[in-house]
Amino acid sequence: MLRSFLFTAAVLVATAGAALAQSEKDVAPGPVLRANVTVNSDIVRIGDVIDNAGSAARIAIFRAPDLGTTGSVPTSQIISALGAHQVIGVDTRNIREVAVTRSSRTVSTKDIEQQVAQALEHRNGLGDAANLSVTFDRDLRELQLDASNTGDMRASMVRFDPRNGRFDITFEIPNDVTYSPTKLRFTGTAIETVDATILTRSVDRNDIIKASDVITERRPKAEVGNDLTTRERAIGMQVRKQMRAGQALKAIDLGKPDLVSRDQSVTLIYEAPGIYLTGRGKATENGTQGDVVNVTNLQSKRTVQGTVVGPGQVAVMIATPRVLTTTASLSPNEQAAAGTTSQKAE
Repeated sequence: MLRSFLFTAAVLVATAGAALAQSEKDVAPGPVLRANVTVNSDIVRIGDVIDNAGSAARIAIFRAPDLGTTGSVPTSQIISALGAHQVIGVDTRNIREVAVTRSSRTVSTKDIEQQVAQALEHRNGLGDAANLSVTFDRDLRELQLDASNTGDMRASMVRFDPRNGRFDITFEIPNDVTYSPTKLRFTGTAIETVDATILTRSVDRNDIIKASDVITERRPKAEVGNDLTTRERAIGMQVRKQMRAGQALKAIDLGKPDLVSRDQSVTLIYEAPGIYLTGRGKATENGTQGDVVNVTNLQSKRTVQGTVVGPGQVAVMIATPRVLTTTASLSPNEQAAAGTTSQKAE
């Protein structure tokens, strides 16, 4: 009898313990405060700042910070707002204030400039987007858009006047929530620029360009025109005309440096198979490598033509002597065909 009683008591205790545990499990956890909150709209709801808010989660209690910014709310202020909606017994976890961040989509100034340049690319005579310099009518600043604006930034209206470089462009960005796109409008001027080789000093005709004489700058294409030369090609070349500092060099402004100058004393080189002679001469004109120039032979006083082959050097070709055949061994017809029977070398 006693053993039966003890067994029954044990069963009752076990059953009570299990019931208590199940009861504790069935009880919903209490509300708990969050230390950091991120919201996507312009209001903060109870469910944003409290875990386990239950049916009160959708109730709005504060305005959210500006797009892309973070604000702090004292815990006491939050508890007071929650109490007004019968949300009590909140576990604050000793948090003194809650940081609330308003999510956003950032559009940087660089993104805007690139989008404008791409919208104007090859429009009304303009070149590649990478070569367009864009200036806005108003100071350009980074934009913060609602996070629901997730689509691409697309130009819906583009106007450009090539006479004055004015543009007027409207962009649209799709919105996932309202399905009404956000519109952004920008106005200003756009010009095409190119890499130009710019003189750092004034130069005279026939000056040789040195590395320190030129730099590379982006200049408006309309200002410098076409036929520009690169800095690398300009160095070592000779200027064909007087130019001032700040001017852009064109290919037509430059030439190979003269190796022979007018009235310069030069070395005349007479060369033929088995013959190499030199003499002194005076150039009557300028010439660069490979140019044919007139030179006065100072010994014979005759003017000869030669090819400039180096600094102060002119090569004069010598006619190859012909092998002469006596007319006595030729028939009358052959003599007539042979013409002159002797050659005098100068």
